[in-house]
Formats: sequence, C-alpha cells, structure tokens
Amino acid sequence: MRIIKFMLPTGFVYLARNFAVVAAMSGNKDYKSATSIYDFTANSIRGEEVPLSKYKDHVCLIVNVASKCGLTATNYKELNELYDEYAESKGLRILAFPCNQFNGQEPGDSEEICSFADRHKVKFDLFEKINVNGDNTHPLWAYLKKEKGGILGDFIKWNFTKFIVNKEGKVVERHGPNVNPSDLKVHLEKYF
Repeated sequence: MRIIKFMLPTGFVYLARNFAVVAAMSGNKDYKSATSIYDFTANSIRGEEVPLSKYKDHVCLIVNVASKCGLTATNYKELNELYDEYAESKGLRILAFPCNQFNGQEPGDSEEICSFADRHKVKFDLFEKINVNGDNTHPLWAYLKKEKGGILGDFIKWNFTKFIVNKEGKVVERHGPNVNPSDLKVHLEKYF
C-alpha cells in the first residue's frame, strides 16, 4: 500500500492509496486504545459525520448489512420490528453498516442503498458503506472485532454479524449471521 504523509497544523496525517483519510483525520481514536464505541465517528448514509457518542446511554445493536444477500429479507424485516418494539420504549438504537465484502452483495452507491432502504421502510440508522475486514477496515469495526472475537477468528464471516453494545458503549455480545434479530430480544433485555 502506498502511504502519503503531509503536515497539518494539528500534526501529521497519512493517506492511503485510495486517498481515504485514516482514523486520525476523521476523529476516530486508534481502535487498540479505544475504551468504547464513543471514541469513534462514522459517516451517515447521507455523508454527515456522526460522533457515536450521540448513542451514549442507549443500548445499541451494530450490524453489517447487504441488500442482495439471502439473509436480507428476514434481517431487514426483523431489525425494523426490533426498532418498533424497543426504540421508543427502551431506547434501542440500531446502527447498520452496508458492506460489499461478501460475494459482492452490496454493490450499490449511497443513493442506491438509500433507495433500497426506503423501499424496505428502514427506520434505524444507516451509515455509509464500509469495509469490516482487511487493510481498510473501518476503525469502529476493528474495535468491535477486538472486543468480541468470533469462534473461528476475529474476522467478520458474512453479512449480518451483530454486536450488542451496552449503555456505557462497551461491546457485550457478538452474534453470527445465522442469529435472526428477533432471537436477540432475550439478549437485549439484559442491557436495557
């Protein structure tokens, strides 16, 4: 990977070959020294930077999503149902991150993903498409994996891997793609 280094008044900034600014520039803490999800930012699907500290005092469900996966219909439907049941009454927040790393099942740009979400009446928070594995993993996802590794390794194995985060921003549970959102109710109830 080609790295470019330049100086700003706030210090050195490194840019990767695709010229995406790494964690230091985007307000994200190095995932290894982060203490909660509140140390990170992510861009909404509309491109606005969102400090995850806005979710303080909320139980969060963080999930990587795709629009063309065999698990899509069930997961989107049940994520909406969880949102309807718990967002207002218990303060649940669902943070969905589109990802195209699994068999190219999220090929669209932000506009196409928004259109898909509108057709499915998505009510939960949707973010820009990111990488959850590899050299360009979003720092939040590197942190999630560090905090709760998987059975066969820390990497994300497929679409719809789910992380439960408590009200203090700590990762408390990880569930694989085979666990439907409705199956998480008993788990979520422990943290409300």
